[in-house]
Amino acid sequence: MVTADFITPVVDDARTFGRVAAANSLSDVYAMGGVPLTALNLTGYPQNELPASVLGEILAGSAEVCSEAGCVVAGGHTVRDSEVKFGLAVTGTVHPDRILRNSTARPGDRLVLTKPLGTGALVAANRAGKLDAAGYQALVACMTALNGVGTLLHDLGATACTDVTGFGITGHGLEMARGAGVQLAIDAGSVPQLPDAARLCADGFTCGGTKANAAFTGDAIVFAPELDAGTVGLMNDPQTSGGLLIAVPANRVEAMQAAVLAAGALCAEIVGEVRERTGDGPYLTFS
Repeated sequence: MVTADFITPVVDDARTFGRVAAANSLSDVYAMGGVPLTALNLTGYPQNELPASVLGEILAGSAEVCSEAGCVVAGGHTVRDSEVKFGLAVTGTVHPDRILRNSTARPGDRLVLTKPLGTGALVAANRAGKLDAAGYQALVACMTALNGVGTLLHDLGATACTDVTGFGITGHGLEMARGAGVQLAIDAGSVPQLPDAARLCADGFTCGGTKANAAFTGDAIVFAPELDAGTVGLMNDPQTSGGLLIAVPANRVEAMQAAVLAAGALCAEIVGEVRERTGDGPYLTFS
């Protein structure tokens, strides 16, 4: 398998940004159950506005995360750009019979999420100087954590998997539901969140992606009327290096939770279930 992803800076510290961008790029391989083998740096960098030392820090941070993943950085390519962009093209391996797809969830499966939501809201708050030190530390820890548990999921009984990134849990959940022709029923109150993430969403700390996600997914999703604006915003919040949303049979969910937590996942919360979709009913519901 071969994937590619790159992002603009989400934090000011260059080395931290490199770590986040690398973890984000590696996630696509893990979400399919693969093991990353090699990576190529993909870089856009201003010619005169920033010193070369900043680029060196970005590359160093990325190399740290790739080393943690056991992935060899084999080179890359840099182009001149008006703003910094960085990510990786990643080559990984998985047996064809063990590939995790986002279109094979089955009615009766439980849905497990391995990272809290809210990176978009906390990034926006940090840019506005409204995020405290504890919130920033939680944000960085979340975005730099690898989704390496993805390599375990086939053996643990997973029927489907996707990583929750720029389209939020609404967009990626909708893709999962449509692909399998099922309905995902998510309990919004069970969805883990970063510190004060829903409140920050309610206070307007969002990015353009939040509104785009809401507009794209709206017709196929039903939110319970009692859900407040902050919670709905959090469900649409774009994630940078978000967690894995996993479908797993009910009789195997507890074993999966224990295994992924033991392997270092930030959380393993049951956030909903897969149901039959009837007629022209919604693909995704939040209660």
